Amino acid sequence: MASPTVPAQGAAAHRLPQQKIDRLASHIASGEGSPTATIPTPFTGEPLATLPLTTASDIARAYEKARRVQEEWAALPVRDRVKPFLALPDALVARRSEILDIIQLETGKARRHAMEEFLDVALCSLHYARRAEKLLKPQRRRSTMPGLTRVQELRHPKGVVALISPWNYPFSLGASDIAPALMAGNAVIHKPDTQTCLSSLWVLDLLVSLGLPRDLWQVVIGDPAEIGDPLLDGADYVSFTGSTRGGKAIAERVAPRLVSYSLELGGKNPMIVLDDADVERAARGAVRACFTNAGQLCISIERLYVHEAVYDRFVPRFVELVKEMKLGTGLDFEASMGSLTFQRQLDNVTAHVDQAVKAGATVLAGGRARPDIGPLFYEPTVLTDVTTDMDLCANETFGPVVSVYKFSDVDAVIDRANDTPYGLNASVWTKDTARGRRVAARIQAGTVNVNDGYGAAFISYDAPMGGFKQSGVGRRHGAEGLLKFTEAQTIASQHWMDLEPPGGLGYDRFADMLANSVKVMKKLRIK
Repeated sequence: MASPTVPAQGAAAHRLPQQKIDRLASHIASGEGSPTATIPTPFTGEPLATLPLTTASDIARAYEKARRVQEEWAALPVRDRVKPFLALPDALVARRSEILDIIQLETGKARRHAMEEFLDVALCSLHYARRAEKLLKPQRRRSTMPGLTRVQELRHPKGVVALISPWNYPFSLGASDIAPALMAGNAVIHKPDTQTCLSSLWVLDLLVSLGLPRDLWQVVIGDPAEIGDPLLDGADYVSFTGSTRGGKAIAERVAPRLVSYSLELGGKNPMIVLDDADVERAARGAVRACFTNAGQLCISIERLYVHEAVYDRFVPRFVELVKEMKLGTGLDFEASMGSLTFQRQLDNVTAHVDQAVKAGATVLAGGRARPDIGPLFYEPTVLTDVTTDMDLCANETFGPVVSVYKFSDVDAVIDRANDTPYGLNASVWTKDTARGRRVAARIQAGTVNVNDGYGAAFISYDAPMGGFKQSGVGRRHGAEGLLKFTEAQTIASQHWMDLEPPGGLGYDRFADMLANSVKVMKKLRIK
């Protein structure tokens, strides 16, 4: 049974006014006579916008501008630096339809998934705007010698941050990381993917209208082979979200300069449905966890482990819900899943499914492309009988495909969940939340959601989010999501006596005094 569709909209609905495109393009760091690139909308393959590209010399000029404006920006009180971001949520709400259209048109995703990006930028920027002053203010630290040594920790901005954001969540994974970097006092040179740069340009234009200095956040677009190295070579810090292969290449490039970085990379994320799970709730949660943004989500579930006690009830219900999903190109909330974004993604998904089926996997739902809807559509797909010799068993598919496995032993399934070089996200379903948390603590992943697929952890902005193993280095969100863009400095002042024997006291007796003081401090719980 094919996934149902919603009526297609006319070609005019999948275009943007040229005046708007020109305004957004004015924020791209590019010179006169720059080469251009035309980006299509994945829904139809028709041209969406023609944009000027950045060259290596443009990168150098961007860094010069950024360093000048960053010094002035960093000198401002934090309460002034957060003002544009405090105003941003209201401005986003007022122009919600405009940005949702842009996100859909450049990515091909369903509007309900574009809405997740909208909410993330609004809420994450507000979270840090409310907390930046407290996180960045000088902190008193305890001294080993109270009263004699006074210790203070300061936070200084890194300088100019190179931030490389991915194509799959361009609005969210650009702006929500750039906001804390700017609040921390940095300037940012931002390289979004060329295909999906319009949403970043849109929010940059909006922030400039809210008072952000124009050259503080600069957008560069182009071929990584041409501008990637100059971008990395000029940075004081690098933030990257993308593939594990890309993250390793970045780490190698910046290592000789000992430039620090944060990397959120790939995943092959597991979901475990325990024997006491609410089957209906888990089945509906699995649809969201596996097929949001057509599976083009680094924290999406691609491996689904179901306990034998509920397998025969869960799998049919899950498959039924998947077959009911509506595919469509509309700029409304009717479609439950949209398009893939690139031909290469469609090719990869097709190759993984076809190879698995040829090797003996069984298709329970989906399993084919849908060019009748749009050039890059692929049905949400559920497979069983997937074995370790198949590519989609262990390799990230990054598309609307999930493989389902039956299990009987919890210890064994935790081992299977952890049997991967990745460790980004995981999901556990049970009616016993305490049990779910115990299982979650044994899974080697940076975030684990109990009775949710990915959203519960991701929108908990006060908690860190990132990957174990080859899924990343560093964290977004939490205090670290802002403080990683700073350098910590300790200033200690000594009072009343120096750190040497007083008067004519010999060093042997002074050493005895120091040794005995350790016992005294322990007894008095000073240390």
